[in-house]
Amino acid sequence: MEYNNVTHTFSPVYNAHSRILILGTFPSVKSRENQFYYGHPQNRFWKVLAALTKSPLPEDINGKKELLLTNGIAVWDVIESCQIAGSSDSSIRDVVPNDIGKLLKHTEIRQIFANGQKAYDLYMRYIYPETGRKPEKLPSTSPANAAFRLERLIDTWGKSLGPHLSER
Repeated sequence: MEYNNVTHTFSPVYNAHSRILILGTFPSVKSRENQFYYGHPQNRFWKVLAALTKSPLPEDINGKKELLLTNGIAVWDVIESCQIAGSSDSSIRDVVPNDIGKLLKHTEIRQIFANGQKAYDLYMRYIYPETGRKPEKLPSTSPANAAFRLERLIDTWGKSLGPHLSER
């Protein structure tokens, strides 16, 4: 396995109306190429959010930002930089976390969600000791999570995110 030292190169998406923060681990190779979150065409993140917000599936970065911000959703990743082999979360080592505590201090975020077990574990290890705010763990939207078909992801995410989306 070939490891690369990689730094996150795009900003979190949030505004003053963000109430929900969804955290991933670190951008995949495709997301790094596209310079935006969940850029792999097989990742179901945008399909899940479009279904839950009853919005059309966004086709470009501006549409994705609009979907997030219109619905009070902020998106970021736990990791600022790390060593990683390709896009494999299981290969992540030498983690430098993002300053999520600073983001939380400057927003109205009420609930934090971790997109998958690895994002949850990394948050609990590196961020929770600082913030004291525990995230809710959601099943990963990654194509690697074959146990969850799209319909099951939408249902599971809906039970957790739904109440927060209707607070507008």
